[in-house]
Amino acid sequence: MTENAPTRIVVFGATGYAGGLSVEALVRRGVRPVLSARSEHKLAHLAAAHGGLEYRVADVSDPASVQALIEPGEVLVTGVGPFERVGWVAAEAAARSGAHYVDSTGEIGFVRELHRRHDALARETGSVMLPAFGYDYVPGVLAGALAAEQGGAATWSLDIGYFATGPLWKGLSQGTRKTVAEGMTLPVTVYRDGALADRRAAQDVRRFTVRGATRNAILASGTEVLQLPARYPGLRQVRVFNGWFPELARPMQAASLLATTLSRTALGRRVLDGAFARMAGPAGGPDAAERAKTRGLAVAVARASSGKVLAEVEVEGPSPYTVTAELMAMAAHRLALGLGRTPGVVGPIDGLGADEFPAACAEVGLARI
Repeated sequence: MTENAPTRIVVFGATGYAGGLSVEALVRRGVRPVLSARSEHKLAHLAAAHGGLEYRVADVSDPASVQALIEPGEVLVTGVGPFERVGWVAAEAAARSGAHYVDSTGEIGFVRELHRRHDALARETGSVMLPAFGYDYVPGVLAGALAAEQGGAATWSLDIGYFATGPLWKGLSQGTRKTVAEGMTLPVTVYRDGALADRRAAQDVRRFTVRGATRNAILASGTEVLQLPARYPGLRQVRVFNGWFPELARPMQAASLLATTLSRTALGRRVLDGAFARMAGPAGGPDAAERAKTRGLAVAVARASSGKVLAEVEVEGPSPYTVTAELMAMAAHRLALGLGRTPGVVGPIDGLGADEFPAACAEVGLARI
């Protein structure tokens, strides 16, 4: 798709790492988005670097400034987080105005609460809201949907694992390193016996076959547990695992138990905060050369109630950061062109349409291998 979008796309948090990559991805599509963030100086510099884009100052501490960014039918792309703490302002602005919405959150608690707070309003105003529309968690949704389709009506469970190739730790942004560390103390949501349930992070370790080799992965959060059972009602179990560091799966399992225990006391929390701050490292994220060294993979295994494997699907794409920016840009462009399907807080399949979803993913280099 190279034609210009007929309605405006606003990138909120454009001067951040994820926001900046999304701006670049939109510009490559021939779109001239409106840039927004809280620093006018940084906005002016970024706008000039892309040929004089329009920009507007807005800050979550001033909700009216965010609400003023968008009008009905326009598109708001946001990477401003942590979403459970500061993401509500942008989401409410989109739902209230009838603007479409795309975010990069990996926080499943935010997605669950977003549905509770704003789904009805978004349906009323015509807003298509696509949270977690990036590496978190579109590859897993794609792999899971393909495996469920291949497994057919007998598909009882889905296990989905995320993996990567290349020097991953050096290629992680500050935000990701912080999320990985802090996530060790947060509960993980799974879909079990037809209902959502919370487990301890890394409580389970599962082995996946990835490119012909067996790799470990730890239990992790993912919106697949919300989206796939709604589309495939025969599912009784959906779990998501992270295998970025397969050789550390067992140590991370032990670390999660220790971190969860420490987080229950004020002293323990202070110890963890200091450790997390050291692990987060410098601000920003990997440059284009570093991102090119890494590719992301998602694996989905469909099983019958007997445990028999019905299907195994591997999906591969660019670096998690590259694919996130490209996915958000693609979704925003399609929404701006009027190609959004279902108003409300929806997953990527419903938001883009079941028939178009695999092709839309392939458009950004995310496809079955």
